[in-house]
Amino acid sequence: MYKRGGIWWTCISHNGRKIQKSLGTSNKKLAQAVEAKIRTELVEGVYFEKLVGRKKMFKDMMDKFMVEHAPKVSRNMQISYASSLTHLNPFFCEFNLLSISPKMVSRYKVLRNSEGAAPASINRELSMLSVAFNVAIKEWEWLKENPVSMVSKEKENNARDRWLTEEEERCLVGNSPEWLREIIIFSLNTGLRQGELISLEWLRVDIAKKTILIDKTKNGEKRTIPLNKNALKVINEMSRVRNIKNGYVFRNRDGGKVNSVSLGVAFRSSLEKAKITNFRFHDLRHCFATHMVQNGIDLYKISKLLGHKDLKMTQRYAHHYPESLRSGVDVLDSDYVFTTAQENAL
Repeated sequence: MYKRGGIWWTCISHNGRKIQKSLGTSNKKLAQAVEAKIRTELVEGVYFEKLVGRKKMFKDMMDKFMVEHAPKVSRNMQISYASSLTHLNPFFCEFNLLSISPKMVSRYKVLRNSEGAAPASINRELSMLSVAFNVAIKEWEWLKENPVSMVSKEKENNARDRWLTEEEERCLVGNSPEWLREIIIFSLNTGLRQGELISLEWLRVDIAKKTILIDKTKNGEKRTIPLNKNALKVINEMSRVRNIKNGYVFRNRDGGKVNSVSLGVAFRSSLEKAKITNFRFHDLRHCFATHMVQNGIDLYKISKLLGHKDLKMTQRYAHHYPESLRSGVDVLDSDYVFTTAQENAL
């Protein structure tokens, strides 16, 4: 024990963990009794259960999480965290951390389902909640258990069957501002993910070879995308007004890199003007794949262009062109046919 400012403090090492705290008294005998109690609780394994978590509310954890952990993740993940928090806070904010149980988390799932939330949205919210609890356990030593880890996730159906007709494509392009129009046309003709598209730099563009190199991909593998006439026309148009201040191909109205948030706002506005519903920016990528399948391009080539690591991801588009299966059965139309064999048997 030692004194600091007239108050007795203790510093105890136990199983590699250091406990340094005020004993809350200037009386040495009382301080010794408090210290003895701490040592007993350490031996019995109950001391850490009585730490910070029992005095902290859900709001305390999330406030600290958003200040200390959220800034370390990507901008898109920060936006996702903020969105999830708008749903989590109203339900959990009045609860002490230790009172949040798996049963309570399950009740939250039931509530969100009743509100019509998509399974993917619920899972994102629970994922954020789980990460926050893990940080509180491992980094802050507030708790010992994560109640979210014992709750099952919602079953998601990520497959979407939405693409634009030719008329819808023309209508969307016609109702978009020029900077967005170029992005939409390029996306429809390359199948790039949004992040790949807005991060495309001129040093990755080879106009002579009519290709672009995508080196920062979702699965970590580089891929080269050939440019068709429509995509190449966009590149040529963009090169005429190339901004020397940055190396990005696509820019916003101010000449800077396109922000995913502002892109989303502008895209939804264009959809509204074009009276197109149930459509997301990512669905432009589905349009690219669907149109190729409908024109008889084999799934392996489409998989390589989309950057799918697993062909199963691409197979979701196979049903869009049942005629592509005809070549398989047409192989049986040879000189030796079943009707001939039947006749010879008679």
